[in-house]
Amino acid sequence: MKELINNYKKNLSETLEKLDVEKVKEFCELILSAWRTNNTIYLCGNGGSAANAIHIANDMTYGAGKKNGKGISIESLSSNSAVLTCLANDLSYEDIFSEQIKVKGKPNDLLIVLSGSGNSKNVIKAIEIAKNKKMKTFAIVGFDGGKCKKIADKSIHLNVNDMQVAEDFQLIVSHMCMQWLSNQKIN
Repeated sequence: MKELINNYKKNLSETLEKLDVEKVKEFCELILSAWRTNNTIYLCGNGGSAANAIHIANDMTYGAGKKNGKGISIESLSSNSAVLTCLANDLSYEDIFSEQIKVKGKPNDLLIVLSGSGNSKNVIKAIEIAKNKKMKTFAIVGFDGGKCKKIADKSIHLNVNDMQVAEDFQLIVSHMCMQWLSNQKIN
């Protein structure tokens, strides 16, 4: 067990060392821009990434804005199980996020997709629909980045072949961003 823990720590810290600070800055500035212009930010992902999307939406709604008295308009498309199961049952699992974007998304809103592999069909389809609606798109992906890295407007690619470390970095990057945003002036 000790070896597993040490390997995990090593993988996590090596990946952190490779994190592109400029990409994190771009990510933070996109969120700040959406916040300042009252655009909505949408997040989506599957499994652990879905849980991270909910966590990030929580942090950004309240945490980033408590000093400014104005939270960020942000929503996790993963959070409403009734909507997810309805869309998966009536349409397909591939449509669970894109159908929500079709209804809610507006030009200049921001879609953030979280994916370990970058190849989940439902997040790829969400990016495609968001781009059709003239939304901005950003992907946080692991492994080789997959299709999401190629089609999103911008991305943070963590070249790590470990799903748990890739998911850890979704939160690490977002927590970095939330702390930076909490010190920004909105008006």
